[in-house]
Amino acid sequence: MSQNTPPPTLLSQRSAVILLLGVLTAVAAVVLTVLAGGALAAGLLAGGAAFAAGVLFFNAVIS
Repeated sequence: MSQNTPPPTLLSQRSAVILLLGVLTAVAAVVLTVLAGGALAAGLLAGGAAFAAGVLFFNAVIS
């Protein structure tokens, strides 16, 4: 009899949560920047920086 083993996951649950929080941080930064009167390009740059900072922050906080 062969046992059906599930395939390995692509990301761990911790990594998925950290990346999700990073994306949510980036989206919030883009929306707030554009609503404050900034251009969309400036909002996207702010979102990219917020994503990087958010991932670093949540990686350090979530253990």
